[in-house]
Amino acid sequence: MMKIGITGGIGSGKTTVCRIFENLGIPVFYADTVAKDIMVTDPVLIRGVKDAFGDESYDAAGKLNNKHIAGIVFNDHIALAKLNALVHPAVFRAFDLWMATVPSAAPYVLKEAALLFESGSNQACDQTVLVTAPVPTRLKRVTERDGATEEQVLARMNKQLNDEEKIKMADFIIRNDESQSVILQVMELHNRFTKITE
Repeated sequence: MMKIGITGGIGSGKTTVCRIFENLGIPVFYADTVAKDIMVTDPVLIRGVKDAFGDESYDAAGKLNNKHIAGIVFNDHIALAKLNALVHPAVFRAFDLWMATVPSAAPYVLKEAALLFESGSNQACDQTVLVTAPVPTRLKRVTERDGATEEQVLARMNKQLNDEEKIKMADFIIRNDESQSVILQVMELHNRFTKITE
């Protein structure tokens, strides 16, 4: 089955785009949501996190100690790379298990991931889609949605590749800048992907 990777910077609207694909009957694997789940359910990953960052990475109830982890990796690129090296393979394993549950009638699937290119998971996809939006629009969306300051949002943006870099790697672009209909752009790609799989 054809696998389409879909990504976009924080506040680009990639989740909204994925929901449109879902309304068209396309199964979507939300890698970032799954990553949060397996951080507390995958025994191999949990052991790896404890070995790398200490037993205090989890509380007595087995809940992830986000404050402890964030305090270590936020300004330490090596520690962040170590964490990603644990999480990304676990997400790949979860994706393979999820693929086994996808109905065979689905023409293709989407793998949504904020770090699609950064993690290298684009290499396991047949095509990639990038959702873009202007930085001021993204800032406005995220500050309103999360109650974060512009400085906090910009710090998160700076941990991802910028759109110019990702555009060079993506096969298709959906521009979520209110200059053209996102639904029509999704429909065009859906028709293209469906024809490829017929």
